[in-house]
Amino acid sequence: MSARTLFLLSPASTSGRRARILLSPHAQFELAQRVRSSEGAPIGEVFSFLSGLYFRGKLGYARRFGQFPGAIRIITSDRGLVPPELAVTVADLTAMAASAIEAGNSRYAAPFERDAAGLAASLGPGDRVILLGSIATGKYADLLRPVLADRLVFPSQFVGRGDMSRGGLLLRAMDAGIELDYMPIFSGESRRGKRPPKLEPRK
Repeated sequence: MSARTLFLLSPASTSGRRARILLSPHAQFELAQRVRSSEGAPIGEVFSFLSGLYFRGKLGYARRFGQFPGAIRIITSDRGLVPPELAVTVADLTAMAASAIEAGNSRYAAPFERDAAGLAASLGPGDRVILLGSIATGKYADLLRPVLADRLVFPSQFVGRGDMSRGGLLLRAMDAGIELDYMPIFSGESRRGKRPPKLEPRK
């Protein structure tokens, strides 16, 4: 069996301006209506709306290079790692907004650590897990490293870039069909770098 690549996507904010637009009881656009229904809407689609370019880039990139079912998991603030197809409703998003993404918050950390341990146990020889999210703080990496160790990597081109630049970088890599370079996330290593040049306009 060949080695697999899995992707972990950091979440979108569920408490910002776009969340207020989506969750408004007066919103009539199609996604808002689905989120208000009992069936809900896929969290990948919802987070793409909430975050815009950055999450859309992460999800598109992971779908382009995730080569098997279940290759993508989204980090959440209160329910661990979930597939992008998971349906969420207004109640779900409101609960997420009430849980801070901080290592000291057990509502966030406990399910995250549980699912990370389960993910680690499922890995085969040569499998790797790519974190598509910030490593400038430890809110994701510090909870993942104890169980994933050197199997946890991130795109080296992320260093020094802001969210919008990362999103644009991922979309360009997706368009070209060329994966980014990855590097391990080491404990104690500086997670901030010099800002790289601006990206060329996307064709």
